[in-house]
Amino acid sequence: MSWSVIQASLPAFGAAFWLTLELAALGIAGALGIGAGVSLVQYFRVPGLHQVASVYVDVARNTPLLVQLFFIYYGLPGLGLKLSAPVSGVLGLIFLGGSYMAEAFTGGYNAIPKSQLESGAALGLSPRQLARFIVLPQGLTAAVPGLAANVIFLVKETSIFTVIAIPELTNTALDLIGLYYRSNESLLMLVVAYAIILVPLSWGLTQLERKVRHVTIGA
Repeated sequence: MSWSVIQASLPAFGAAFWLTLELAALGIAGALGIGAGVSLVQYFRVPGLHQVASVYVDVARNTPLLVQLFFIYYGLPGLGLKLSAPVSGVLGLIFLGGSYMAEAFTGGYNAIPKSQLESGAALGLSPRQLARFIVLPQGLTAAVPGLAANVIFLVKETSIFTVIAIPELTNTALDLIGLYYRSNESLLMLVVAYAIILVPLSWGLTQLERKVRHVTIGA
């Protein structure tokens, strides 16, 4: 183990670390937004849009992120739309993650007793008011465990970005192996970098799940 190689690699890994965090944050935020919208369309079975949402979820969940990235980055230019590698990576993460988030949201919504929706409708609440006052507050609480698992999953999926030459952590590790011919040092730094991201994130999400579970039980 050469500590001089590790020291020399720190600036490159530092830049890759922050880029990975930035792309993951953007992708997860977008996936949460898409997932929330798609799940509501599916849950309330909005005419016309419900079928489109179902097709999207099926396609996104049943195709690898690798294939999706290839299509976005290499296929779309043939259709006249050329995107940078980072933008393609974020869009791929949103496309894939949105489908998983939608399923998690829908699972939370389905945990709401139907009697509450029937009572709300009997009181004259519109579908929008049902969503705002009944479905969203309780459904989001029930969906937290699934959403947390998806967040961890999407952070890990950023390692696939290396196939379109985004200088994230995995790509940087491979470049440094080629530069110094020292795989142990680069792989060690790669593991440590992901651990720095994922261990605190996993702990924080676990605490959030426990808090939500406690509030739900207390209610």
